[in-house]
Amino acid sequence: MKVHLVDGTFELYRHFYAMPSAKNREGEEIAAVRGVMHSIRRLVEDGATHVGVATDHVIESFRNELWPGYKTGEGIDPALWAQFPLLEEGLVAWGVKTWAMVEFEADDALAAAAARAARDPRVEQVVICTPDKDLAQCVQGTRVVQFDRMRRTVRDEAGVVSKFGVPPAAIPDYLALVGDSADGFPGLPGWGAKSAAAVLARFGRLEAIPDDHREWGFKLARAEALAATLRSQREQALLFRRLATLRTDVPVFDSVDELEWRGPTAALPALRRRLELGD
Repeated sequence: MKVHLVDGTFELYRHFYAMPSAKNREGEEIAAVRGVMHSIRRLVEDGATHVGVATDHVIESFRNELWPGYKTGEGIDPALWAQFPLLEEGLVAWGVKTWAMVEFEADDALAAAAARAARDPRVEQVVICTPDKDLAQCVQGTRVVQFDRMRRTVRDEAGVVSKFGVPPAAIPDYLALVGDSADGFPGLPGWGAKSAAAVLARFGRLEAIPDDHREWGFKLARAEALAATLRSQREQALLFRRLATLRTDVPVFDSVDELEWRGPTAALPALRRRLELGD
């Protein structure tokens, strides 16, 4: 079997900004939810049998306690924010295993689900449906891959190395150095994608990078300045890595059988009426 894990937050954002506004008779904004529901239906129609969807029921998580600048719900369009509960209700009504995250993030649920599914010998492949670079750390060879549904591209471990210059295990270290503006942490001054990739490709982890650039064993532009920054801000970098590291201990399911789609529930007709999709 193949297991498909979908980033519901990304899907809702994508459809919200791609589709014109639509409201039901009660005045609820429903366009993005409609779009995601159609998208998940297409996934099943294309052959997906075991599906899980993770959403951010709230934007804040335990990471906000670690870094004051970490992303929050501030600035989210109210018309978008109001559709999260409706999407979760719709997914459950359609019979899809849904993780609405509160303490953790949707990405954590996807990471935990991918790790658990990959341990099941019955699972041929785990497909994480999101282009989010954070999830690249979950890729394992060709067994756990990322699938960009918009571009119809698959990224396996070789693809992660080709894209970022480092293997999946080093993605949190890479993000710690270069930063992640979407998540609200800046990385270290002076460090960019090329320098981070070059150094981590050689040393693998932040702890293994020597303080003295002369011990790096290769030439790199501005190496002395980069080494000085890392030397003085290594603890900050380790904190950023912690922010970038997805949790795989989130409770998601006991058996991959729980992800099998067995059809919609009795709640679907009412949900369709609420979305004005007819009976």
